[in-house]
Amino acid sequence: QYTAQSAWMQYLARAKTIFNLLCMSLKRTLSVLEIVMIVGLAAVPLLATFPYRLNIFLSWEGAYRLYLGQTPYKDFGMPVGYMYWVIPAIFFKIFGPAMITLVKAQVFINILAGLSFRSILKSLDVQPGIRFTSVLLFCFSYSFFNYWPWYNHTVIVYELIALAFLMKYFFSPRQKFYNLIAAAVFICFSFFTKQDGGGLALLVCVALLAYEAFTEKRWRGTLIFAGSVLIVGTLMVLPFLNYNFGYWFNHGQAPHSSRISMGDLFSDFFNHSQWLKFYLIVIALLLIAKLKDGWKNFILNKRDAIFTLLTLGILVEAIIFQVTSYVPVDNNIFFHSFAIAFILSVASTFLPINFNSWKLVIVCGAGILLWWSDVYYKFFERFISKPKTYATYSYNGRQYANEVNRNTYMIAMDTTDIPVSQWRVPNLRSFKKVLLPNPTVDGIERLMQLDIIKQKKDIAVLNMTELTPLAAEIPFKLETGSHYPLWYHKGVSMFDKETRMFCDRINKKHYDLVLFEYIPFLNNFYPFEVRDCLQKNYRKIDSFVAPRKPSTHAWVEVYIK
Repeated sequence: QYTAQSAWMQYLARAKTIFNLLCMSLKRTLSVLEIVMIVGLAAVPLLATFPYRLNIFLSWEGAYRLYLGQTPYKDFGMPVGYMYWVIPAIFFKIFGPAMITLVKAQVFINILAGLSFRSILKSLDVQPGIRFTSVLLFCFSYSFFNYWPWYNHTVIVYELIALAFLMKYFFSPRQKFYNLIAAAVFICFSFFTKQDGGGLALLVCVALLAYEAFTEKRWRGTLIFAGSVLIVGTLMVLPFLNYNFGYWFNHGQAPHSSRISMGDLFSDFFNHSQWLKFYLIVIALLLIAKLKDGWKNFILNKRDAIFTLLTLGILVEAIIFQVTSYVPVDNNIFFHSFAIAFILSVASTFLPINFNSWKLVIVCGAGILLWWSDVYYKFFERFISKPKTYATYSYNGRQYANEVNRNTYMIAMDTTDIPVSQWRVPNLRSFKKVLLPNPTVDGIERLMQLDIIKQKKDIAVLNMTELTPLAAEIPFKLETGSHYPLWYHKGVSMFDKETRMFCDRINKKHYDLVLFEYIPFLNNFYPFEVRDCLQKNYRKIDSFVAPRKPSTHAWVEVYIK
C-alpha cells in the first residue's frame, strides 16, 4: 500500500511539473505570437494592390515637400503639425516618392502602434491570455484596415508610444526618469501631429501623473514631465515663429473655426456611441464590485488605479475625438482594446475562469475574430458568395431588376460609380500598385501627351486636385512660401486670403496649366471661387473623372491660357 501511494505521489508530482511547464510554455508562446501577429498583420498590405483612397493626396503632398527639403511653415502653411509627415517623408527618402511608399510607411506605423499597446499591457501586468486577446482585438479593430497613413491615426500612435514609456516609468523597479522624458517627447510629437488628439493625450498623461503625485506625495515625476514637454514643445515651435506659424496653427481662432461644441458632444454621445456607453456601464458595475473593500484600498493599489484611470481617460478621449475629428467616422475606435483589456482583467478576479489556458485563449481569440469578421471577410466573400444576376425590365429608359429583394429594393440614384473591376494601374512610377478608375487613367494619359508637357520646359502649374503625385510625373516645381497652403480645402487649410491670392494669380495668367477638381456635392472642398476665376480667364481643354469612391460625381478639369 505504501509503495502504491508513493507511486501515485510521484505521478502527481510529475503531472504538476508538466502542467507548470505547459503554463510557462503558454506564456512564452503567446508572447511570441503577439509579436508575430503585430508584424504579420501589419505587413499584409505589402502583398496587395490598392484602389486610390479618398484624401490620400494630402499624405503624399506633405511627405513629398519634406522629401524635397522644404521646411514646414516657411515653404508651406498648414493648420496641423508637421510630425504627421515625418515618417512618410523618411520612407520617401528610402524607397522613393511613390504612392505605394505611403503604404510601406503605414506598415511601420502599425507595427509601432501594436508594440506600444502590448508594452502598455505588459507594464500593467495584464494576464498573458487576456493580453493576447486584447492585442488580437487591437490589430483587427484599429491597425489591419489602416493601410494608408492618416493624421487622425498617427496622432494616436504617438500617444500610445508616450503611454508605453509612461507605464514603464510607473511600474519599472526603478522609476527611471528617462522614460518620463521619452513620454514627453512623444506627447509633443502627438500634439504637433494634430492638436485635438495630442491635447487630449497630454491630459490623460497629466491625470495619471497627478494620481501618482497625490497618492505617493512625490511631485518630481510630474515636474520632470511638465518641464520636458515645455522644453521639447519650445524646440519644436521656435524655428517656425518667423514664418507665420501663429496664423496657421491657431486652430479655433480667426481665420480658423472651432470644431469643439458641447451641443455636438452631447448629440454624438446620446444619439450614437453605443459601444462607448456600453463599456462605461460595464466598467461602472465592475468598479462597484471592486470597491466593496473600500475606496481607500482601491486608490492605494497603484496598478489597479492607474489601469482604471487610463481606461476611463481613453474612453473620454474617444468621446471627444469623434466630434473634433469626424472624418472618417471610425477615427476613435482605439478605445475597444483598452476597454476589453480592462473588463476582462477585472472580471477575471471575480469569475472562476483561468484565462491563462489554451482553451480560453482559443475561445477568446475565436470570439474576437467573429466579432470583427467584417474586417477580413470581404477578402473571402468574393470566393464564397458569387454576385447574383437578375432578369431586368425597362422603365423610362432605365433597367431594373425583375426580382425585388434585399439587394434590389433600393434604386441607386448615383449612376456615376465605377466598379473597382473597371480600375487599372497607370503606367507611372508614382502610381505603382495603385488602382484608379479607367476614365481617370485615360485622362492622365491625355494630360501627359499635351504639347505643353511634352516640351519638358519649366511651366507654372496649379494642381488643385487629388492627383498630387503628378508633381513628380510632369514634373513641375511646387510653389512655396509661408503664405502658401499645403492643400486647398477652404475653411480647413486655406481661407479667404489664400482664395483671393489664387484668383489674383489666375486673373494675371500666372499659370501655364491649371488642374482643378470640381466636386459639386462637397462644400468648397476646392474653392468654387477659384473655378469661377478659371472659367473667366482660362480655356478648359479636357475633363475626366476624379478618383473618388463610391461616387465619382466629381471631375478633374484641365485649363490652359
